[in-house]
Amino acid sequence: MKKRKIKEKICKKEKREIEPSMTIAEIASRWPATAPVLMQHGMPCVGCPIAMQETLEQGASVHNINLKELIAELEKAIKKKK
Repeated sequence: MKKRKIKEKICKKEKREIEPSMTIAEIASRWPATAPVLMQHGMPCVGCPIAMQETLEQGASVHNINLKELIAELEKAIKKKK
């Protein structure tokens, strides 16, 4: 529980829109520009049922992806679209 709060504080401090605790489906539906980034990182689960329950942090862990780098790339895709 403490780990989650720390990560959320880091995200708020850096003024990120994406938090590690958000589900993959939530991210992809809220910001469609993030879907290609997730797929490039080997996370084709954007449209599968698991994406509705799996958080970005869990998905990154399962796929051996650096969470901090992934969030940075997702944020970049969001900003590009704005």
